[in-house]
Amino acid sequence: MPACTGKYPLNCLLGGRKLSTGPVAPPGRRPNTNRGWIVHARTTTLQAQTSSIDGGIAYMRDELTPELENIEGYVGISLLVDRHSGRCIITTAWESEDAMRASADKAKELRSQAAQRFGGEVEKIEEWEIGLLHRDHRSKDGACVRATWAQGDPGMAEQNIEYFKTSVLPDLESLEGFCSASLILNRSTGVGVSSVTFDSREAMERNRERATALKAEKIGALGVQELDEGEFELALAHLRVPELV
Repeated sequence: MPACTGKYPLNCLLGGRKLSTGPVAPPGRRPNTNRGWIVHARTTTLQAQTSSIDGGIAYMRDELTPELENIEGYVGISLLVDRHSGRCIITTAWESEDAMRASADKAKELRSQAAQRFGGEVEKIEEWEIGLLHRDHRSKDGACVRATWAQGDPGMAEQNIEYFKTSVLPDLESLEGFCSASLILNRSTGVGVSSVTFDSREAMERNRERATALKAEKIGALGVQELDEGEFELALAHLRVPELV
């Protein structure tokens, strides 16, 4: 796995190996909190000791996830890891912004416990709006994620989401081993993160050249600034995430 160069946390909300569908947004519609569609996520970036990563994954799977399931509004979790650098990114998904904010105290407690199990410390916590989720099929063991961080005009958020849906997603779906894609954004800063899940590291690596060319084309057309790119292992995904496109 290439070392994670990610400067910002990544949201990977798709490709869950244990997934039950929830309500689905009508085609072309944005998620609506009043209808119960998932619209928000919190990401926590940990700098782990590489020797503690497997233990941290086991803790999240066996202890942390059951704790989260008792919190109202919680709908799923994923974990991305870079075993070379020790960077680990936890994403929790919530039915609404209110549910996410109400979970803050318990989330703080669980973050502290997770950091201890990973033998590291919390580097960054961020909250996002989910702009798009699309799944071709469920992920398999060994799935990996490529993510791109970019920043544009905050006032163009809706237009950027629509562009991603109509102009970027179809090209992503044509990549070898494509599994799923998501787009999250911060409307205040204009930062967005697109993440693409692939069936295997090999598939992700084989399409890297084509994906890089597509990225340059789309970013140039959109007029946004690329901030970063990273590649990760999808270590955990227990999600109840509907399709939102």
